[in-house]
Amino acid sequence: MTQLTLICDAGSGDRPVFPDDPPLGRRERATASRADAAWSSPNTRAVQTASVLGLAASLAPALRDCDFGRWTGRRLAEIRREQPEALAAWIADPAAKPHGGESVTEVIGRVAGWLDERLRERGHLVAVTVVIRAAIIYALGAAPSSCARIDVAPLSRTVLTHDGGSWRLRSHG
Repeated sequence: MTQLTLICDAGSGDRPVFPDDPPLGRRERATASRADAAWSSPNTRAVQTASVLGLAASLAPALRDCDFGRWTGRRLAEIRREQPEALAAWIADPAAKPHGGESVTEVIGRVAGWLDERLRERGHLVAVTVVIRAAIIYALGAAPSSCARIDVAPLSRTVLTHDGGSWRLRSHG
């Protein structure tokens, strides 16, 4: 059986899915130290988190955060105030991309492709990324609209498994 542990990077900010930024715990450090293979999103915080965890992680562009286009670097409260209709459309429709970047559906597809490539791998795999909701949606075969109903905290870990077939969600949190 193959186990993939997804560790959410230590990012912070006012994103609605991220609570306060807790320090690394023993569990996260121990998880990383037992990896047969490791990857990191190319996003700076993921690379830094992988380094702090002691992972010799390969960069995986498919694990990068969503391209938020014109909204990149802006606060959710700003977008809510300045573009309420666009934000509402983006929240309601996973295929929408009013910011000019990627849609939620596109992110799920990108992450699904990366996960499918890992089906040939064996052992304990670790990846540091923030696109964990997309991985969960794909593993469960859930509707992309379910993405907004999943919270992923900084430094939390999500475990997916497979035995040569499809991915399954073992644990989250």
